[in-house]
Amino acid sequence: MSTPSLPPISRRALLVTASGSALAGCAGGAGGHVSAAAARPARANTPPQSSRTHPGHLPPGLPDQIEHGPRTSHKVALTFHGQGDPALAESLLTTAEKAGAHLTVMAVGTWLDAHPAMARRVLAGGHELGNHTQRHVDIGALDAAQARAEIEGCAEKLQGLTGSRGRWFRPSQARLTTPLVVGLARQAGYPHVLSYDVDSLDWTDPGPAKVRAVVAGQVRPGSVVSLHFGHPGTLAALPGILADLHRRGLRAVTTSELLT
Repeated sequence: MSTPSLPPISRRALLVTASGSALAGCAGGAGGHVSAAAARPARANTPPQSSRTHPGHLPPGLPDQIEHGPRTSHKVALTFHGQGDPALAESLLTTAEKAGAHLTVMAVGTWLDAHPAMARRVLAGGHELGNHTQRHVDIGALDAAQARAEIEGCAEKLQGLTGSRGRWFRPSQARLTTPLVVGLARQAGYPHVLSYDVDSLDWTDPGPAKVRAVVAGQVRPGSVVSLHFGHPGTLAALPGILADLHRRGLRAVTTSELLT
């Protein structure tokens, strides 16, 4: 299949391997098995996320693939790959809210298919919702048509559930992705791909103490941290992670707030 014409990729784009999978990122199935647990019903009057979680225009000069925010900031972004048991996700969101923290949830389309109420639940807590592909396959290994379908499938799901495609797209199964995927994401309405500079490795289930220690050892002002729904150890680690940030004078905010 021939590759469609794409708009020129900025010279700031980061070149990686053909699939992107040689770089650290979430592994296949990282969200764990989806259970039948029901999420809390959505609030009927929750406004679209475009009016709740996008505080302003992004500054010029951001790279095509964003790994962190300003190092002069006293903020960090805790970003969660959205799939897995919705009951665990609900508990994690509630834990964050009690601590005054706002998260960025990069939802997988099939998770939203199975648990559509979770989209509004995320936004009702003041969090941000983004696109983490439709099926969480190795998007960097797909041809252009397949990769476009992964991006558009989740984008259309978000639009239908929340009234917005969200501001952020994150590639699946890689920390950084290919110029092809960057261009396709831009065509779908995502001018910047959201990466991260702190990989908690929580999807390997090393235990709550290890997850907390990895984040504490790597996080810096302006960091974007990769975490996952669907893992009990991540839920158990979150209060300690938030306490560590507080002791260092850092605050957990949405990615949009971090960058604007």
